[in-house]
Amino acid sequence: MWYVYILRSTEYPEREYVGFTADLRKRLLDHNSGKSAHTLKYAPWDLIWYCAFGDKLQALDFENYLKSHSGRAFSKKRLVPSRQ
Repeated sequence: MWYVYILRSTEYPEREYVGFTADLRKRLLDHNSGKSAHTLKYAPWDLIWYCAFGDKLQALDFENYLKSHSGRAFSKKRLVPSRQ
């Protein structure tokens, strides 16, 4: 399985990160232990949404969509809970 996921920074809840992986648990640990330069500054992270795909290309396409302007609007309206 392939996973597309959305993380939210615990310290900076306005910061979210969209990613893609085959091992969701390991990837979340990597983000929270500083192994990802892109997310290090805003760690620790909470997993707030994910979706599993059987097809890698379909998952990559959806990740790219969620990173687009319309994809961010879609995720905020339909996928993730509102920020506290």
